[in-house]
Amino acid sequence: MNLRARITEDMKTAMKAKDAPRLAAIRLLLAAIKQKEVDERRELDDDATIAVIEKLTKQRKDSVSQYEAAGRQDLADAEQFEITVLAAYLPEKMSGEAIAAAVAAAVAETGAKGPADMGKLMAVLKPRLAGKADMAEVSRRVKAALS
Repeated sequence: MNLRARITEDMKTAMKAKDAPRLAAIRLLLAAIKQKEVDERRELDDDATIAVIEKLTKQRKDSVSQYEAAGRQDLADAEQFEITVLAAYLPEKMSGEAIAAAVAAAVAETGAKGPADMGKLMAVLKPRLAGKADMAEVSRRVKAALS
């Protein structure tokens, strides 16, 4: 079963269980997926669906920090719940050691020497690690390896 079918089944389950917060989060996700499909005029595969989920998760994390800064913990908690619902559809994240090993392998492969080669290195790593690792963490490790 592909990811989109799993999300649709989870929506049906949430409807039957009358779980309104989970249902709202899943509907929001399905709407974002459908919007992306309309924009690109094609059905999304699992990788593209994961990219949509990651984008929504990043937006929610930004919202949580802004709500907490404004003292609106109720809204921050609602966004945090949506993050947990979205996280269920993301693949298992790579460990720090695995990220470090991938960065070291890419440095050896590309022959990157200094900070000027960061773009070249990230261009190699992004297709390999997208969806599997937090790209901000990868970027931090690349900067450390090149400095």
